[in-house]
Amino acid sequence: MQVRDIMSTNVEAASNSDSLESVASKMSSRNVGSVPVVENGQVVGMITDRDIATRGLNQGAQGNVSQVMSQQVVTISPDASAEEASALMSQHQVRRLPVVENGHLVGMLALGDLAVQQKSDQSAGNALSGISQNHLR
Repeated sequence: MQVRDIMSTNVEAASNSDSLESVASKMSSRNVGSVPVVENGQVVGMITDRDIATRGLNQGAQGNVSQVMSQQVVTISPDASAEEASALMSQHQVRRLPVVENGHLVGMLALGDLAVQQKSDQSAGNALSGISQNHLR
């Protein structure tokens, strides 16, 4: 199974200049915990609810996405296998991967997407185990 078969394609994105308040509102309305930051169709960062809660508090009401986003973003191709995605999530300790094709955002893959599609496969469980182990040490 390929990433394109299980990724979400209706992805809400933010831009560098968006306010933290507007991004928090997007996250709340979409019931998501992270949003890719896109400029000219290319992923330049990720912002999470945790980024807003921790780093964003220092910025106050005037803060914007570029001040608190993570700039080191791990992405995956839609042609990659679900197993490759699981391994990448475990290796980089992330639960969500922006899906990028020809340099442009085309979807988002969450650990939950892997878990739902791979009930008989242990890839999602292995990825979660790998992510969780580092947090328990």
